[in-house]
Amino acid sequence: MSYTIRNAAPSDIPRITELMHEYIVGFYKNPWPSDEKIHLLIQTLLEKQDGIQFVVEQDAHLIGFATLYFTFSTMRAGKITIMNDFFLLEPYRDTEVEAALFMHCKTYTQDHGFAYMSWITAAQNERAQRFFAQMGSLQGNWINYSIS
Repeated sequence: MSYTIRNAAPSDIPRITELMHEYIVGFYKNPWPSDEKIHLLIQTLLEKQDGIQFVVEQDAHLIGFATLYFTFSTMRAGKITIMNDFFLLEPYRDTEVEAALFMHCKTYTQDHGFAYMSWITAAQNERAQRFFAQMGSLQGNWINYSIS
């Protein structure tokens, strides 16, 4: 299977938008924020100051993406990455592409001097939990909350 993992580029915005719609609305069943908000977010990531977005390309088509946001950990007294998004179209899940995208994020984190990479997944996403365990990840002891 031939594919490329690379940094997102401005020319990718329309296709990343489609993938993000599939991820947000199709997979997680959340409401769509709006194309304008998504485009602003992608543009912010293209600047690589607050985060970075990677895309997976196969035969000139984008088939997945991952987003790392940059923040800090008081416990480690250093910078960390948060893998906020990790998405591949259905046919590419449980394939070498999935492992390669994860390793790309992990390698980026290590190569750029971040203390660690962290992420969450939905409690019902057991397939993802199995994948992350296979990649050598440890489930943390923290309980996540959010408020709007």
